[in-house]
Amino acid sequence: MFTGIIEELGTIRETAVYGGGSRISVSASVVTDGTADGDSIAVNGVCLTALDVSPKGFSADLSQETLDRSTLGRLSAGSAVNLERAVTPSTRLGGHIVQGHVDGRGTFISAVESSGFWTIKIGFPPELAKYLVYKGSVSVEGISLTIAKLDEESFEIAVIPKTWKVTNLSTLKPTDNVNLESDVIAKYVERMMLTK
Repeated sequence: MFTGIIEELGTIRETAVYGGGSRISVSASVVTDGTADGDSIAVNGVCLTALDVSPKGFSADLSQETLDRSTLGRLSAGSAVNLERAVTPSTRLGGHIVQGHVDGRGTFISAVESSGFWTIKIGFPPELAKYLVYKGSVSVEGISLTIAKLDEESFEIAVIPKTWKVTNLSTLKPTDNVNLESDVIAKYVERMMLTK
């Protein structure tokens, strides 16, 4: 489980395709502190198992399911990635409950700056519409954000200067895909209503 509060902006060192999936190597120094092989690290909002952990980075294997559902298969050497370690019992839950189980890919539409603050517009696939609500939580690239405006095909989020500076949002261009995870509470409510 994660909070969606990004700890570090890492860089992809290398990607390799093998068997039924692939492996990425990530340069990082903050999220590797106290992390052992087998621990979870969210990469752009996708929960991955850290391997070959060192003070300078880690590797992670990506299954075909992860490649099909997320944007991680499109990463290349030099790509900036948002990183967060899994929460511990003493971690402050500053964002919302982020599982790292990406629901689908959205599309980065635009970013408009005003006095250092940014309004970002994201398109989403139709199947996620029922889980998105005005002023509700959503994870974009693993970042816990609040929906400030919502229509049938897109939502807007207000981004403070700190988030713009320490995440990969500033590297995105129109038509880029982004990882989306809706609030898990909405999914549980839906399931309970269907099984009554």
